[in-house]
Amino acid sequence: SIYSFKLAYMKNVLITGITGQDGLFLAKKYLDRKEDNSIFGISRSKNLESFYQNLESIEVKSIDNLNMVNIDLNNKTHVFDLLKKVKPQAIYNFSGPSSVYKSLVDKEESSKTIKNIFDNLTDSLIELNNFCNFFQASSSEMYENISNNAIDENTKMVPNSPYAVGKYENHKKVLKLSEEYNWNIVSGIMFNHESEFRDDSYLIKKIITSAKEIKNKKNSKLQLGSVDYIRDWSFAGDIVNGAHTLVENNAKGGYVIGSGVGSKILDIVKIVFNYYNLNWENYLEINEGLLRKGDAEVKVSNPLKIESHFGWKTSMDFNELILRCIN
Repeated sequence: SIYSFKLAYMKNVLITGITGQDGLFLAKKYLDRKEDNSIFGISRSKNLESFYQNLESIEVKSIDNLNMVNIDLNNKTHVFDLLKKVKPQAIYNFSGPSSVYKSLVDKEESSKTIKNIFDNLTDSLIELNNFCNFFQASSSEMYENISNNAIDENTKMVPNSPYAVGKYENHKKVLKLSEEYNWNIVSGIMFNHESEFRDDSYLIKKIITSAKEIKNKKNSKLQLGSVDYIRDWSFAGDIVNGAHTLVENNAKGGYVIGSGVGSKILDIVKIVFNYYNLNWENYLEINEGLLRKGDAEVKVSNPLKIESHFGWKTSMDFNELILRCIN
C-alpha cells in the first residue's frame, strides 16, 4: 500500500516533485533541522536510487523521517486520500514540467498538467478544511519582455509559452484563494536557479558539457542562439531557502524570489571555458534559430519585497554558482 508509512506526532511536510533539484534542497533543509519534521515526498519515479545518491552528495544527515510516496497527482482521488491521511502542516508544490522548451513540444498537455495538479491539491485541502501553509512554485516566465526595469510583483504578466500560461493561471488562483479563505498560500515567483543537478537541456549545463567535450576532443563547437541575453541566475539552494522562508513566516500572495543581479550568457561561457583553459572565441558559434520567439533579452528580478519583509537574500554569487555546476 502507498500508505504503509507510520504517521508520527510531528510536523508533516509534503513536497511534490521532490526528486528535482528544488525538492532535493528543500528535503535537506527539513531533514537536517533539529525539530521533528516528517517529510512526505511525491515522485512518479520507480527508480529512486539516484535521488538517494543526490541526497547523500549534499550531505543530508539522516533520511529516517523521509517517506516517499508514488501517486498520480493528476488523479484527484489519490491526492485527496493522501492529504486526508497525512494531514500536512505545510505543502510545497514543485511538481509538473520544469522546462519551457519541453512544454512547447507538448503544448496542451504541459499547461493542463500544471493547472490540474494545483487544482487537485488546493481543492482537496479546501474539502478537508485543511488550510495549511502552501507554497506554489511560480516562474519568471510569466512576465513579458521587460528590457529596462527589474521585475517585481506588480510588473505586468504576459505569458508566452504553455508552461508560462499554466504557471500564470495558478498564480492568479493563489492570489484569489489567499484572499477568499485568508489562507497562507503563497506564489513564489522563482527566477532562474541552477545547481549541479540540472540536466544538459538547461543552458548552463549545456555550456559546461560542450566545453568538456571540446576539451576531450569529442566536440568542436558550442552552439548558442545568443550570448547577449541577460538573466538573473541564482543557486537553487538559495531560492529554495526563499521558499522555505515564506512558508515558515506564514506568507501569502505573491513574492519574487531572485538575486536582483543580471548576467550575460557570455559571462557563463567565459567562466566555463576559462575553467577548462579554452579560448571561447575559437569555439563559439551563434545560431539564431535556437532562439525562442518572443523571449526577453533582459529578465532580472527586484526581490525587495521578500528582502524587506523577511530579510532573505541569496548567498552564493554568480561565479561561485557556475563553478559549483561544473564540479
